[in-house]
Amino acid sequence: MARPKIAPKNQGLDPRLYCEYAGLVRLQAQVESFSLLPHLNSGSVLSGRHHSLFRGRGLNFEELRHYQTGDDIRNLDWKVTMRTGKPHVRSYTEEKDRNVMVCIDQRSGMFFSSTQVMKSVVAAELGAMCGWRVLKDGDRVGFVIAADNALYHSKAKRSQHDFLAQLKRLSKANQRLNVQSLNSDKVDFGHWVSLLKRMKLKQSTFIIISDWRDCEDHHLDHLKQLQQHNDVLAVTISDPFEQALPKDLVKMKWVIGDGRYQLNLDNQTKVAAASAGLAEQTTKQRQSVAELMAMKRLPHIELDTSGNHIAQFKKQVGRR
Repeated sequence: MARPKIAPKNQGLDPRLYCEYAGLVRLQAQVESFSLLPHLNSGSVLSGRHHSLFRGRGLNFEELRHYQTGDDIRNLDWKVTMRTGKPHVRSYTEEKDRNVMVCIDQRSGMFFSSTQVMKSVVAAELGAMCGWRVLKDGDRVGFVIAADNALYHSKAKRSQHDFLAQLKRLSKANQRLNVQSLNSDKVDFGHWVSLLKRMKLKQSTFIIISDWRDCEDHHLDHLKQLQQHNDVLAVTISDPFEQALPKDLVKMKWVIGDGRYQLNLDNQTKVAAASAGLAEQTTKQRQSVAELMAMKRLPHIELDTSGNHIAQFKKQVGRR
């Protein structure tokens, strides 16, 4: 007799600060209400993608339409043609069998929030949801996890057992983070992109979930090369404080830092200068990532730390 499945237990961690393996498993219940490429509704901003990119599992009837020059005469619908007196053809779309690599940023810079939920938690939960959706669609899913100490990756598989093992690794990487975390030199965005290129995948989908803060122009050039033979979907997670600082911050006498350097915001001039710098960096980053997405006419998905990231994501990729 097979043993009944036992749901994983919670560890009792604050869900705003850390994600737990049990919580990532429960996100499976969320996948029925949104779609990923190419299984999308006609009203979705992502609809119409991937009609002939990937190896097919079969053909789905799409529409009956008038014959046009160049159509394959083998697709003529003779019954409709005879009834209407005008040639009609049956149009089909190919079912796809995809490799999807979900790339999740769990480095020290993601352990931040000025509102409700850490960026690292948002990224982990979105990554888990995407993985569950891919498995639900019958495709293969793999993970690339950028932790603060190393880059971890797994081959794309159509295996729930392997996927659950990756969720455990993801939760451990998430729970390693704290205010004293420092990134290893081997986990910067350049090393991350190099790992993706070394996989030498084609006709695959990469979902990159990050704050993109250390992504530079030459890194984007490499991703554009990757985009030529694959689809790269960018998900940016940002916090309001990373775009502009509150004007009354000087009264709080904050000291901000990146783990190595600190800045004492003890006057309005410093606050204004820091805020202007953040705004400039954010604008440049958005423009660069949007340009990458424009190569395949994909949207740049932007989420925040307000705690509404799941609803925001579902709205932007399209509900079922």
